[in-house]
This record gives sequence, C-alpha cells and structure tokens, in this order.
Amino acid sequence: VQLQASGGGLVQAGGSLRLSCAASGRTPSIYTMGWFRQTPGKEREFVAGVTMTVGKTDYADSVKGRFTISRDSGKTTVFLQMNSLKPEDTAVYYCAALEANYLPRSQRAYDYWGQGTQVTVSS
Repeated sequence: VQLQASGGGLVQAGGSLRLSCAASGRTPSIYTMGWFRQTPGKEREFVAGVTMTVGKTDYADSVKGRFTISRDSGKTTVFLQMNSLKPEDTAVYYCAALEANYLPRSQRAYDYWGQGTQVTVSS
C-alpha cells in the first residue's frame, strides 16, 4: 500500500486548508486511515481517523469542532478539512493506514505511512 498526501501550505490564522491522502496498491486491505502531525522535537500525535467501511470517526480534543475527516465513495482517499486554523496547528501532517478494523490513536498501530505535508499557520 502506498499513501500520497497533498494539500499543505501556508495560511493565516483563522483560515482553512484541505489535506488529501490517496491510497494505492492493496487498498481493499485497508480498514482505517488517519492523520497525524509532528513538530520538531515532539512525538507524532494523532489528529483524526476514520474507518473506511462504516465511516466511524475520532478526533483529538485539540481539533474537535474545527477539523473534519472524511473519505471518498471509492474508499481509497481520505480528506482532512481544517478550519479556524491556529498557529499551534503548524506541523508536518502525515496520513497513515491500518489493516485492522479498529480506530487507534497510537502511531505504532498503523501499518503504512505517507510522506508528510507541511502546514504552516501564521499569526
């Protein structure tokens, strides 16, 4: 499975960005996809996740109400709509995929990772 993330960029505080992550390869084996983010010197942290079959979602408290994760009808692409962005949302964002039918927040549970995409929010 390969994951290709896109959509990062520079935005002012209060603005919006939409990230995309397209999966290719053995996509029927993917049950869950998620987004994580990382800043220098810190561990990668869970942002949001979605199960690809029933669409169950989970969000970190820090983004709840501002970010929305969704999947396409083909169940091979996930999106992260980020609204009301804050400078503390600045990070490299990574998408990840899991071949198990649950929605974990631990990065160690995920089987596949895409390359990161930089999100920078200026104050």
